[in-house]
Amino acid sequence: MSNVRGVSVSIMGRELTIACADEERESLLRSVNYLDRKMCEIRDTGKVVGTEKIALMAALNITHELLTTDGGGFDIGDIKRTISSMQEQIDVVLGESPQLF
Repeated sequence: MSNVRGVSVSIMGRELTIACADEERESLLRSVNYLDRKMCEIRDTGKVVGTEKIALMAALNITHELLTTDGGGFDIGDIKRTISSMQEQIDVVLGESPQLF
């Protein structure tokens, strides 16, 4: 069972504590960093005023990026299965040839 803890983060200078499972901590921090950069980029243009509007514009931009990444979206489950299969193949090859390096 995973341990859930509060993780302190900062988005556009606002401090937040988010509950997160230990194994998802790094992914959460990468997500926070990405969102913070997007929101700061929007704020720095000076065209959008107010944290709520900046957050909405960032959400729209990120959603657009997600949906247009593969010409209309992608199945994250398929991507995870492909990566898992590739990892298994790598493990098999490394297991057969431990003296590669």
